[in-house]
Amino acid sequence: MQSPLFNCTEQQSQDRYTVQNPQLLRVLLTGQDDVLARKGAMVAYQGLMEFDGEYQSHAQRRARASSGEGLDLMRCTGQGTIYFANLAQYIHVVDVDHDGLTVDSAYVLALDSSLHTEVIAVDSQYGISGTGKYQLNISGTGKVALMTSGQPLMLQVTPDKYVNADADAIVAWSSSLRVQMQAQTHSSGVWRRRGNTGEGWELSFLGQGFALVQPSEVLPPQNHEIGQGIRAQYGMGQYGAHGQNQNNAWN
Repeated sequence: MQSPLFNCTEQQSQDRYTVQNPQLLRVLLTGQDDVLARKGAMVAYQGLMEFDGEYQSHAQRRARASSGEGLDLMRCTGQGTIYFANLAQYIHVVDVDHDGLTVDSAYVLALDSSLHTEVIAVDSQYGISGTGKYQLNISGTGKVALMTSGQPLMLQVTPDKYVNADADAIVAWSSSLRVQMQAQTHSSGVWRRRGNTGEGWELSFLGQGFALVQPSEVLPPQNHEIGQGIRAQYGMGQYGAHGQNQNNAWN
């Protein structure tokens, strides 16, 4: 049998994480360190592997219930190689160091088991209860594989150059940055879109670090509800879930 498909062979590497192609991640396990991955993200493996649901503490379950933010993970152990993917999203490997990484858990594909995760809140400048955006703070030393809808943009933040990003497009940022959630509107209802611009909630980043933005304001495909037809779902911005509720209240 002959086919151009035979050009899509395994990338030979001794690195723990290798981007096999833009939408497929290869992870090498030696039997010493486990990897945590999004449940159901394994598409293939070679070697002797075991997969088990990752235990969640009471505090983690409570944080997940109150914020909606958190990770449904499986623990992967053994010796060999595992291939991970999620709905053909683009994959990017990030080294987490002492600065830490703050990320929307919807964009996490896999991470080293040595890393620590904690749900944190990004508060609104208006101080309105329930308008904060919850995110996942990842600390420690190790690697994490992120996913984006399309090829992302990495923006540098410096003390003399701050960055504003749409709350629906932001994927991750340096935990050392100061962050404020705001809605640039002159309307009496801050949930409304800003005039006729179609823009809504945004995050403002100050300090020294980076902010990662994807070219999409739609939540990842895994957040779509099965059986509800083709309907884009949004986060906190233009047509955010909270914004939809608020708009319904105004109608």
